[in-house]
Amino acid sequence: MQTASPQIIIVGSGINALVCAAVLAKRGKTVHVFERNDTLGGCIRTVELFPGYRHETLSSWYPLFMASPGYAELKDDLAAAGVRFPSNGYTTGLVTPDGEHLALTHDIADTAARMNRLAPGDGDAFATLAGQLFQRDAQLTFGLLGEDPYGFKLLRTLFGAWRARGIGGLLNFASESLESFRRWSERTFTSPTSRALLAPWVLHSGIGPDDATSALIGKVTFAAVTAGGMPVVEGGGEKLVEGLAAIIRKHGGQLSTGAHVERVLLTGNTAVGVRANGRDYLCSESVVCNVTPTQLYRDLLPQAPQAVRDSAAAYRYGRGCMQIHFALSRPPTWPDAELLSVPLVHVTESMENVCLAVVEANNGQLPRYPTIAVGQPVAVDATRAPAGGWILWLQLQDMPSKVRGDAAGEIAAEADFTWSPRIREAMADRIQHRLERVLPDLASCIVGRVAYSPADLEAMNCNLVGGDPYSGICSPDQFFWFRPFAKRDGVGGHKTPYGNVFHIGAATHPGPGLGGNSGYQVANKLAKRR
Repeated sequence: MQTASPQIIIVGSGINALVCAAVLAKRGKTVHVFERNDTLGGCIRTVELFPGYRHETLSSWYPLFMASPGYAELKDDLAAAGVRFPSNGYTTGLVTPDGEHLALTHDIADTAARMNRLAPGDGDAFATLAGQLFQRDAQLTFGLLGEDPYGFKLLRTLFGAWRARGIGGLLNFASESLESFRRWSERTFTSPTSRALLAPWVLHSGIGPDDATSALIGKVTFAAVTAGGMPVVEGGGEKLVEGLAAIIRKHGGQLSTGAHVERVLLTGNTAVGVRANGRDYLCSESVVCNVTPTQLYRDLLPQAPQAVRDSAAAYRYGRGCMQIHFALSRPPTWPDAELLSVPLVHVTESMENVCLAVVEANNGQLPRYPTIAVGQPVAVDATRAPAGGWILWLQLQDMPSKVRGDAAGEIAAEADFTWSPRIREAMADRIQHRLERVLPDLASCIVGRVAYSPADLEAMNCNLVGGDPYSGICSPDQFFWFRPFAKRDGVGGHKTPYGNVFHIGAATHPGPGLGGNSGYQVANKLAKRR
């Protein structure tokens, strides 16, 4: 039983909250983490959906975390707790319904060579891009994405870039950063297949290939995956959650599940604790909230200034996401056996089809031909399935939050536009049939299938508003300096109107992904590294 108030209370237990808590605890702070669900982890959830098959029912891949400063600091502690991150040398690939396919490896030169065999010159264009990202633009690009946008380190980075490039060079970088993926890829690649290979990676930040900044997002994401690989957590993401929780407990921290935080307690402009399940819990230093801006200023801090509450109310969430999990009795038959080694394969006809599916979803329509991200965790971690078994982890990032119609004219909407089980299963059937075009023997090896609609995902994690897996659109007006909204009167970024209340999570800088970076940045504000 806790005998004294902790120094820091953390609301939520997603990866940002757990990284923040583990770093703070290791640096000597006493912490107490409150999670409203019965299990820790936020969007990290491992479930045995079928006997012997361990499925990641939300997030799955960890290249961002392994490249993060939080992992660098906690690496040895996690290893001591038995947390391992296997990878297999492959990264991503593409299969089109008409039979074109490409498998890529964790090697930029080899990836370039494979792309050149597909379309001469396109691999060279990718190699040039990778060189620019990881050499010429590395300090500026990753400084912008990794540093506090209002901090001194970023000002120093911008000053250094200005000295090296001049104002014209900085403006050129800004112009390239705002370009859409469609325009950039049409200028850069000769082959439609090359454009189709990269285009789905834009969706992994919640925007589409026609949106501003999508070229930068697509380039950075694809190149980072190629350079960093696609590791998973051995045994499932819950092992990482257990490892971070073990670090927190080892250093005197406390974690409470089934604890719904209803309000941040204030004395004047200072937080003194939280109210959870009707009981008050005090802290001596700070409260850190891993929630959406909607929850923060509607529920936890309803007394915040009206201008701040208006900004939070104006925050917008993106398209919904759907997941489908297949347990298979054996590996399926891809057009090329090498694709069985690829952790994440995208299935789409073309970049144009990726764009079309996004437009349909944005307008409330079930896409006729959704882009399918096909994860194969057993290719990297054999412990996930029984001997000889296989798992397909499907993610559809172009689903409407509200179903107003069907682009194919086959599935009727509900009167209230909600995702009913009927619509979910009909859409899962469409996706399975689409997948069977490239995996013709899929139906013959299915042990079981479980689908989650956007409404199901929101029910699993309230931060996924409308089934948006990124807790808010990553368009330019809600990204970087403007995430969750533009700073005014000292409020914005990770800062709130109250000096010792901090905001972290996917709705804050640097945005979504399993990196834990917002939690780490706030941990650095609250406790210096020894």
